[in-house]
Formats: sequence, C-alpha cells, structure tokens
Amino acid sequence: MEKPLLIASDVDGTLLDVTETITARTKDVLDRVVASGTPFLLVSGRPPRWIRPIAEMADVNGLSVCANGAVLYDIGKDTVVSAETLDPALSRNIADTVKELLPGSVVAVERHPHNGIDETFVCEPDYASPWGDTKIPVRSLAEAVGQPAVKILIRHRNMTSDEMARTVVPVLRDHATITYSTNQGLLEFSKKDVTKATGLAKAAEMFGIGRADIVAFGDMPNDIPMLEWAGHGVAMSNAHPDALAVADEVTAANSEDGVAQVLERWF
Repeated sequence: MEKPLLIASDVDGTLLDVTETITARTKDVLDRVVASGTPFLLVSGRPPRWIRPIAEMADVNGLSVCANGAVLYDIGKDTVVSAETLDPALSRNIADTVKELLPGSVVAVERHPHNGIDETFVCEPDYASPWGDTKIPVRSLAEAVGQPAVKILIRHRNMTSDEMARTVVPVLRDHATITYSTNQGLLEFSKKDVTKATGLAKAAEMFGIGRADIVAFGDMPNDIPMLEWAGHGVAMSNAHPDALAVADEVTAANSEDGVAQVLERWF
C-alpha cells in the first residue's frame, strides 16, 4: 500500500499495550502522523466518555468512531456528531431472547445522551463488567432498555463470548449486529448493519477519502468489518483467529508496538 490518507485504529489490544498505555515508540509515530495532517481516527467499542482519556494520551482531538460504529464523536468539541440507536421494543426483545437462550445472562445498556437522558450507561442487578467498572447505575430491565440504545451489552459469567455467540448469533443476526471485543462472556448488540466499518465509512466520507486510501488496525471480532472494508486491514499478532483470517497483513502484537511498526513505513 502507498502512504495512507487516513489511519483508523482500534484501541484495546491494538493501540494500547498490555498496561493500557501508549508506548513512547507508538506516541512518536502518532505525533508524526498528526504533524503530517493525516487524519488518525480512534475506532473503538468504547463509548465517547471512555475514548477521551485515550485521545488525550495519543494527543488527537478530531473525529472518533465509538460504540462499534454506532456513534461518531468529535473529541475536541466533546460533541456527538451522529448516533445510530436500537429501538426500545427491539432492545427488550433482544434481552428477553438472550435470557431465554442463555439463562443467567445479565444486561447493560449504553445510551445516547440526548433528550434529557443523563444516565448513559445502566445495568441490571448482578451485571459484572469485564473491565472492572463498578459505579454503574443499577436499574430494572424495563428501565434499562426503555430508552434508545447505541449498544446493548449482555454478560454471562460462566461462558466465553465465543460460546455465547455460537448460540445467540443464529437466532438474532437478522435483527441486530452482534459482536464482541473481549472473550470474557460478553456480547455487544448494535442496530442492524451498524459496524465499525459503517462508522468509519461515514467519517471517511466527511474527509473526502476513499476506502482504498485507508489503513485500519484491529484485533477482535468487532474489528473484522473494518479490516475487511479498509484498503489495507492490519491485524495484531495477538488478534482473535477470525480477525487474523480476514486481515491483509499481520503485524506484531500490541505489546510490541505493532501499530508503530507498520506506520513507520510512511511516517
């Protein structure tokens, strides 16, 4: 690939090392990318509120793609540019169906903060976040899914995400996009046909840049649509086997500056 006109990178397991920081080597090449005027977009399953600390670490303040493509977020302006949401009735149907298929499942909901909604992340009792965050408002299932959601997260502590997906995806894939960013018993549901690829495509259109001129980095199943869509999709060597299978290139692990090793070819 010739020098890319836009760079898109997943965050966890990709841009961040195992200590959840950006190494000096990776930061140096990011500085050169930004100085060149080439857009560098964080494309993550994280919601906007969890993307800002990474943006500050990377020293980028433009557009980012959050919530697996459901939210376009302007970091510098702290503004949601657009959001794709699940209808509350569909959210309830998804939750009820998964609970029937996988007894013991517990639901959390990521909401788009609009129309007076100030609780952007709520969960049922006994929901355990795989990322360890504990200060989540607890609500009944009806209250949790009663507002438009950018993402539904369903956790089962005694299963892997792979195991959950094998049961759930065949039943619900015609109603929502189903993916995961960790194998710790968590499935993530977005509006049908909304993925990191659709979010990135929307952002790229705003820059007037075509997919052939984009390089994208990722490591988990939620990155697969983006890796397939971009002109050059790069998987980390620590990536999920399904992500490795679709990548145009496999770079070093996130613990070995895999993103930097590729970008240093051009910057």
